[in-house]
Amino acid sequence: MGPKGRGKDAGYGKECEVKKIRFFYYCAALAFLAGCGYTTHAFVAKTGYKTIYIEPFINKVDTTSEYTEGRRFKTYFPLLENKVTNAIVDRFIFDGNLKISKEADADVVLKGELINYRRDTLRNSTDDSPEEYRITLFVNISLVETASQKVLWEYKGFAGEASYFTTGQFVKSEEQALADATQDLARRIVETTVEAW
Repeated sequence: MGPKGRGKDAGYGKECEVKKIRFFYYCAALAFLAGCGYTTHAFVAKTGYKTIYIEPFINKVDTTSEYTEGRRFKTYFPLLENKVTNAIVDRFIFDGNLKISKEADADVVLKGELINYRRDTLRNSTDDSPEEYRITLFVNISLVETASQKVLWEYKGFAGEASYFTTGQFVKSEEQALADATQDLARRIVETTVEAW
């Protein structure tokens, strides 16, 4: 009878442990959600800004200059500036601190221009052919208060990046890596906007 009792107690102990773990995750989830709400309200209360307009980015990449990666000219990706603009809009929507609006109704306007696209070799194979690259997108950006036309901040050569392999298990195309770099750029721009205050 003794051993059976101990087995029952052990089972009860495990059940209590599982309940404790579940309760911990429940509390963590509530804290996370509460934190998200606090961040949004704190941002609006501190700045007074609730809406933003993303001005379509301008492409000022010089595709005729010489390139040092074995190509004669820099690669041109059609409508890359539109992809950057759309990625930033999507990221602001995901972030939720500032709502996207029309220019006339926006508290602030984000302006930007795409100025450079660079591909650098990170690693070569044994026969000296590149097997890993890093892609970097460079932009000039500024945030302007609509009412006063005051420039709140501006950055020259602001960058987003991604790396990719040309061979092996993690092989990726340059276009896929460029999409990743665009997403990284958008994330950094939104974080800079929200955390500037």
